[in-house]
Amino acid sequence: MSRSAYSPSPVAYALLGDTEAMPTPLIEFPADDPERALRFWGGVLGVELSPRPEQAGQGWESDADGLRLGVHARGTGPGDTGSLPYFTVADMDAALERVREHGGSVIHPGERWSICRDSEGSPFALAA
Repeated sequence: MSRSAYSPSPVAYALLGDTEAMPTPLIEFPADDPERALRFWGGVLGVELSPRPEQAGQGWESDADGLRLGVHARGTGPGDTGSLPYFTVADMDAALERVREHGGSVIHPGERWSICRDSEGSPFALAA
């Protein structure tokens, strides 16, 4: 199993499954004022967030120096209440089953993205 800049623990690999290359996780922030949020994160972290390609969804994203940061206009979905880390999985159905087996819950299952809560109630997302 090869690893990129992100090297999860063996426990994380057990949860996420065996992947050939583990991309850097994405941390996504909803914004009431996206332009203000883009100025904020660009100024604080010195990164430029660019519009996402259509197949990646709406919003802006930066992938520089091991940081994947995303911003999108706040909506009413389960990923719109606060920051949300995304973890890449090889098999979404198997990963969702592992979430449930280990005491977590699945809030919004999907084929490409799913929103979950860990055993302590903290939200996170999985991406396939």
